[in-house]
Amino acid sequence: QVQVVESGGGLVQPGGSLRLSCAAFGISFSNYAMAWYRQAPGKQRDLVAHMTIGGRINYVDSVKGRFTISRDNAKNTVYLQMNSLKPEDTAVYYCNVGYYSGLPGDYWGQGTLVTVSS
Repeated sequence: QVQVVESGGGLVQPGGSLRLSCAAFGISFSNYAMAWYRQAPGKQRDLVAHMTIGGRINYVDSVKGRFTISRDNAKNTVYLQMNSLKPEDTAVYYCNVGYYSGLPGDYWGQGTLVTVSS
């Protein structure tokens, strides 16, 4: 059984930083591309960043230069370091396992809420 568990969300002031973590169990983690999505209130779920098995990375334009995705295969974990946070980054952030060619994979975490507010 595959389990995907995110952590690290919370309330942060504009300009602050947070690091999200996503641990995935029940899979051969190093064989899967990983991605982070987010869903703001009343909006659809959108891709934020993804990392291929080989380490190629892409970001949505709105987070380039501020967010960094990374993975530790030994810990079955993918991270999203978020710096210079803005109120418009407020959303529930979801980890996705198996992202491929523009489409999310089959496994999602439960989501972690990030609120950027003064």
